[in-house]
Amino acid sequence: MWNNLLKKCAVTFFFVAVSLALSAQVIIKGTVVDKKGKAIQGASISVLDADNRIVTGTSTDIEGNFILKNVNPKNRVSVSIIGYKTVTVAISNKTELNFALEEQHTDLGEVVIISRPQSSNGMVNISEKNVTTAVSRINAKELEEMQAASIDQALQGRLSGVDITATSGDPGAAMNIRIRGVSSINSTGIPLIVLDGMPIETEIPSDFNFGTADEQGYAQLLNISPADIRDITVLKDAAATAVWGSRAANGVLVITTKRGAVSKPTINYTFKGSASLVPKALPLLNGDQYSTFIPEAFMNRTGTPLNSTSVREFNYDPNDPYWYYNYSNNTNWIDAISRTGKLQDHTVSLTGGGEKAKYFTSVGFFDQTGITLGTSLRRLNARINLDYNVSEKIKFFTSVAFTNTNQERNYVGSESSIRGMAYIKMPNMSVFEYDELGNLTTNYFSPANNVQGQYSRIYNPVAMAEKAKYSVLGNRVVPRFQVDYDIVKRVLKATFDIQFDINNTKNKSFLPQIATGRPNTETVVNRAYDGDIDAFNVSTQSTLIYTPQFKNDKHSVISFLKLITNDYKVVYQELMTSNTASSLLVDPSIPSRTQNSELRAVSGTSQTRSVGAIASFQYGYNDKYLINATVRGDGNSRFGPNYRYGLFPSVSVRWRISQEAFMKKYTKIDDLSFRASYGIAGEAPRYDYLFYNTYSTYDFSYLGQAGVIPSRMELKNLKWQTLHGLNIGANLSMYKGRFRIDAEIYRNRTKDLFFDGLQISSYTGYNSLFMNVGTMDNQGWEIAAWTQPYKKKNLTISFDFNISGNENIIREISEYYPNSKGDVTKNGEYLRLLQTNNPFGSFYGFKYKGVYKDRESTIATGANGKPIIGPNGQVVYMRFSYPTVDYTFQPGDAMYEDVNHDGNINYMDVVYLGNSNPKLSGGFGPSVTWKNLKISTFFSFRWDYDVVNGTKMSTSNMYYFDNQSTAVLRRWRKEGDVTDMPRALINGGYNWLGSDRYVEDASYIRFRTVTARYTFSKKVLSKLKMKTLSAYVTAENLVTFTKYLGQDPEVSFRGADPFRISYDYSMTPPAKTITLGIVAGF
Repeated sequence: MWNNLLKKCAVTFFFVAVSLALSAQVIIKGTVVDKKGKAIQGASISVLDADNRIVTGTSTDIEGNFILKNVNPKNRVSVSIIGYKTVTVAISNKTELNFALEEQHTDLGEVVIISRPQSSNGMVNISEKNVTTAVSRINAKELEEMQAASIDQALQGRLSGVDITATSGDPGAAMNIRIRGVSSINSTGIPLIVLDGMPIETEIPSDFNFGTADEQGYAQLLNISPADIRDITVLKDAAATAVWGSRAANGVLVITTKRGAVSKPTINYTFKGSASLVPKALPLLNGDQYSTFIPEAFMNRTGTPLNSTSVREFNYDPNDPYWYYNYSNNTNWIDAISRTGKLQDHTVSLTGGGEKAKYFTSVGFFDQTGITLGTSLRRLNARINLDYNVSEKIKFFTSVAFTNTNQERNYVGSESSIRGMAYIKMPNMSVFEYDELGNLTTNYFSPANNVQGQYSRIYNPVAMAEKAKYSVLGNRVVPRFQVDYDIVKRVLKATFDIQFDINNTKNKSFLPQIATGRPNTETVVNRAYDGDIDAFNVSTQSTLIYTPQFKNDKHSVISFLKLITNDYKVVYQELMTSNTASSLLVDPSIPSRTQNSELRAVSGTSQTRSVGAIASFQYGYNDKYLINATVRGDGNSRFGPNYRYGLFPSVSVRWRISQEAFMKKYTKIDDLSFRASYGIAGEAPRYDYLFYNTYSTYDFSYLGQAGVIPSRMELKNLKWQTLHGLNIGANLSMYKGRFRIDAEIYRNRTKDLFFDGLQISSYTGYNSLFMNVGTMDNQGWEIAAWTQPYKKKNLTISFDFNISGNENIIREISEYYPNSKGDVTKNGEYLRLLQTNNPFGSFYGFKYKGVYKDRESTIATGANGKPIIGPNGQVVYMRFSYPTVDYTFQPGDAMYEDVNHDGNINYMDVVYLGNSNPKLSGGFGPSVTWKNLKISTFFSFRWDYDVVNGTKMSTSNMYYFDNQSTAVLRRWRKEGDVTDMPRALINGGYNWLGSDRYVEDASYIRFRTVTARYTFSKKVLSKLKMKTLSAYVTAENLVTFTKYLGQDPEVSFRGADPFRISYDYSMTPPAKTITLGIVAGF
C-alpha cells in the first residue's frame, strides 16, 4: 500500500513540476515596422538571457510579423537589421511586443570596410597595420583540410622565410623548422614555440641519450592538436624575437588556440579519413639479375670464379632444398616492408558563452598507420579554455590541455633505415624460412650470417619491422591560469600568468633474436631498453600594460613592463640489458645482462632557471609614424656569475607613407608602409652546469670502488652568444585589400658563437673545452603576396605566393677548433670544412669524369695533354693516393679529374662540390570559389641545394654483396666499353670515392595539396537543423617536379653537428594521400 502511495505522489509531483515549468514559458507575438509604419521584412529577432547569450531567435516575415515560442519572461528581446538602430527590451511577462525602428543615418556607399586583424607577438596584441617588426601570420582554418598530425607539417611552404622539411614520412616524425636559415653552427636551429602567450619546451635535453634520440623521434608539436589552433604568427627579425630572450634566437612560432565567444552552445564535429599510397621505389635488380651480377663482381676482384660449393647462397642446387628454396627467389624487399597507410582523425568541440563566461572545449582522437610496417601513431587530446569576467575590472582566463601519444617507430636509427636496408638486401633470399625439406615455414629467414654479412650491417627488414619494437609514449598536461586586473579602465592593466608543464616521455624498445638472427649468447639478442624522462616546467609572467587615451587621436601609445621566470627540471632513468630468457620477456627489469658499454643503467637530473625583464614602448603619431623601443634583461643559470645576466635592446620604426598628403591622390592604395628594425638577441648554451667542474666515474674499479675523473672544465668566462639583426621591410595593400605584398631584406650577425670541442693542450687534464670563438653572417630576403584578381558575387579567384632567399657565411673561427672532417681517401667519404668567408654546410670531394674504357686511357697526362714519362722513361699510369695507398687504376675503374695533372689522385684534387642550404624556398597556389564550392591548390618548392644521394651510393657502388639498382646493368664489362658506370669490384678498388657522382641538385616543386570543398547552403542546414556543414576531399603530394634521382628530394641536414650536410638515408618518403573530411556544427 505504501509503495503505491509513494508512486502516486511521485507521479503527481512530476506533472506539477512540468506544468509549473511550462507555465513559466510564454509565447510572444509582435511586429517590426519603421517610423513611418512600413513593415520591415528579415529583421533579426533574438532572445537574450542574463549573460547576453542568444537563447533562441527568428526573423520577421513579409508583413513584419514574428512569433517566439517557449520564452522565459525573465529574458530580453533584441531586434536588429542593417540600416536601423538595434533595440533591446525586457519581456517582463508581456505576450506582445511591437517595435518601430529608427533609421541609422550612414551612407554605406561612402564606407570602406577594411578588416583590422590583430597580430600577436605572444605578449601583446597590436593591429597588423601598426606592427613595426617582421612577422608573418596565417589562419589555421586555411590548413584544416590537410592530413597533418602536427601543425608544422601543414605549414610547409606557407610562410615566407620559414623553411620546413620532413625528417621522415613515418607517422609522428618531427619536422625540421628553420626560420631565416641557420644562425649558429652548434645549434639545432629549432625555434621557440609560444602557446597562448607562454613558451613550451620542445627540445631534447642535451644530456639524455634517449636510446637513439633525434629530431625524428622527439616531435613535441604532436602535443598540440591542429584542430585546437586558431592562428599562427611567426616572429622573424631580431627586434621581434628579442622580447622572448635567449630561447628565441632561432625565431619564434606563436600559436594561439581557439577560445569561446558570446553565443549559444555550439557543437562542432570534424572528421578526416585518409589513405596513403606507397610512392614508387627506385628500380632494383631482381633475384635473377643479382645472381649473375655477383659472380662477375667477385671474378673482377679475385681473378677466380665464385666457388658456389662454399658460397652456397649462389649454388642453386635443387638437391639441397634448404639452400635452394631460401636463396632462389625474386623478393622485392621494398614491397615486402610497405603497405597502404590509413588515418582517422575525429575532433568534437563545444563553444559558447555569455557576457560573464565564455568557454571552448575539445576532445580529439587521431589514429594513423604508416606506409612502412611497424610504424603508427595514436593520440588522444583534450583541451578546456575558460574566460570568466568577475567584474568590469577583474577577468580570469584558464586553460588545461592534456595529450596522450603512442608512436610506434622502426627499431633502427635514422642513419640506417629499414627502407635503406630493403634497397640493398639480397633479392634472391626468402622473407620466410624454408625447412630442410623445402617446406615454407612461418619463421622469418634471419640467418646468423651469410655472404652479405651479419647484424648490424645486414638483417631481414621484414622481421625487423614487424618483430623489433620501438615505442615512444608521451603524456603531457599543461594547466595555465591568468588574471587580468584593470587598474584604470582602458588605460592601465595588470596581468598575472602561471603555467605548469608536466611532460612524461617513455621510450621502450626490444630487439628479438628473430630480427638479428645472431646466437642467443650475443648482446644484440633480446635486447631490451626502457628510458623515462619526467620534465616539470613552471613559467610565470607578470605584466603591467599602459595604453593612455589621448583627447587628440593623433597620438597613440602602447607600452608594457613584464617580468618572466622559468624553472625547468628534468629527471631521467635509462636501462638497457640483453639476453632476456625469451622474446616474450621485453622489459629490461627482467633478469638479463649488462655486459658492455652499450648495456647500461643510468639516471640523472638536470635543472635550468631563467629570469627576464622586458620594458617596451610603442608610440604612434597621426597613424603615420610609429616607433617601438624594447629592452630585455636576461638571467640564465647556465652561465657563471661573471656573465649570468645580459641586456638586449631593440628598436623598430614604421612610416605609413600612404597617409602623407602627397599620396592622397593614389586612391587605390589602402596602405603603403616602410619598416626598419635593429635588435640584439642573446642565446644561452644547450648544457647545464657549465660553470662547475664536473666529474665522471672511470670504467675500471679497484677494491670495488670506481675511480672518479674530471670530465668537463669549469667555464667561468663563457658568455652569451649574441645575434645582431638588421631588417628593412615594406607593406603594400591595394584595392580594398585585394592585393597585398610584404617584402623584407635582412642581415643577422651572430657573434661569440658557441663551439664545443675547442682543442687545448692535454697537460691541463683536458683535451677540449666549450668556448665562444666564432662569428657567422646570415642574410637574405623575403617576398609574400596575396591577391584576388577576380571577385564577383558568385565567383572569386585568389592567388598567393611567397619566396625567400637565404645564405650564411662563416666570418670568424678559432684556429684551435677542428676545421675539417672526413677522409677523402676512403670510399664514400666527403670532406667538410669550416672556412672563413665560405658558406656553412659546404662539402668537398673529387670530380667524377666517367670510366677508364681501356688500358690506354689510364695513362697519366700532364697539363699539356701529353703522357707523363717516368724518370726511367717508363709510362706512368694514373694512381690513387701515392705513396700511402698507391692504387693503380685499371680499365673499368672510376675516373676522377686530376686537377693538378700530376698523375696522382689525392687530397690536392679535392674541389668544392656543393652546399646543403637552399638558395630559395617558398610556395604558391591559386584558389577558386564558385558559390558554395571552393577549389584550392598549393605548391611548395626549394631551389638550388645539394644532397648526397646515399641511396644511389649504396645501390651502385658494387663493392659488397648488396643488391644494386638497375643502373648497374650498364656497367663496364670489357675493354672498349664506353659508359658512366664502373666495373663491379667486390671489396676492392676506389670506384665510389666521395665525388660529384653522388651529389645531386635536389631542387623541386611539389604539388603539395589540391582540395575541393563544398559548403551547404542555409536552406539545407535549416532542414537538417544544423548550423554549419561542409565536406571536402584533399589530395596531397600528387607529383614532384625534380631532377633528383633519389626517392625524395626533400632532404635537409639536422642535428647540431657543425659538419652536418644533407644526406639521403632512404627514410620513408612522403606518401600520396587522399583525404575525405566533414566539418559539421550543431
